Amino acid sequence: MIDKLEMFIALARERHFGRAAEDCGVTQPTLSAAIKQLEEQLGALLVLRGSRYQGLTPEGERVLEWARRLVSDARTMQQELKTVRDGLSGHLRIASIPTALSYVPELTTPFVDQNPGVTFSVLSRSSIEILSLLENLEIDVGVTYLGNEPVGKVIQVPLYRETYCLVTTEGAPLADRKRVTWREVSRIPLCLLTKGMQNRRILDGILAEAGADAAPTLESDSIVSLIAHMRTGRWASIVPQSLAETFASDTLRTIPITEPDAGTMVGLVATRREPHAPLIAAFLRMARGISEARKVEFETHL
Repeated sequence: MIDKLEMFIALARERHFGRAAEDCGVTQPTLSAAIKQLEEQLGALLVLRGSRYQGLTPEGERVLEWARRLVSDARTMQQELKTVRDGLSGHLRIASIPTALSYVPELTTPFVDQNPGVTFSVLSRSSIEILSLLENLEIDVGVTYLGNEPVGKVIQVPLYRETYCLVTTEGAPLADRKRVTWREVSRIPLCLLTKGMQNRRILDGILAEAGADAAPTLESDSIVSLIAHMRTGRWASIVPQSLAETFASDTLRTIPITEPDAGTMVGLVATRREPHAPLIAAFLRMARGISEARKVEFETHL
């Protein structure tokens, strides 16, 4: 039953029998037969079929919710038994918004120090993709924006406040300034993330609040691409302060942006299913400890 539910979840996610079968490591006829057997066991039609996948029936949508819950519980049970036998170990799958990737080592490094048997996968994904991956059990936790746009029914652990700066090269417009305003930044050639990324939607909102409107001459969904273009001296960019620090060099200048002093909370998210697998539960405990320590640190400096 669990195997069939895994295949059903894959089909709902991929919306294609062939891709779902490939994802599950089985042939397409095997997956199709498993779905039909699941329908027979449950006594309900779950999938609309024609010459190709056409979606889920209303019954299929309800079963999908239960399938995610049951498969998650089965995985948790297996991990708990493994933890009893071998201690905390296994593989933790993390997805992060691109602008927070430089922060992820703040989580993975102390966790692997405490749990040497743990390995990680770290993916770069948009905030919308992270929520979808969590819902479909494709990742264990995500690092994303909190509060700016709906994050759904997930556990949220605040980690840090993202603030922004102008990154430009020596001799470029505004490069000799100690601080700049959002309106001034909007008037120079910029390269920014695409509008499909929440970071860009946040920046557009801040600029609108400041009575400005950025018209970037280059857009990309890759931070690496933006950095490469900044280094040419032809473009500047608006970048989170924490990210700018990771690629600081003698040729790039980092200048705080004010008026307004804007920021957005970034945090760890996980599904609300209880109990969590031991690995996810331990990671959440550590993240909460970091969050509490940062609150104390912030209060100390107020």
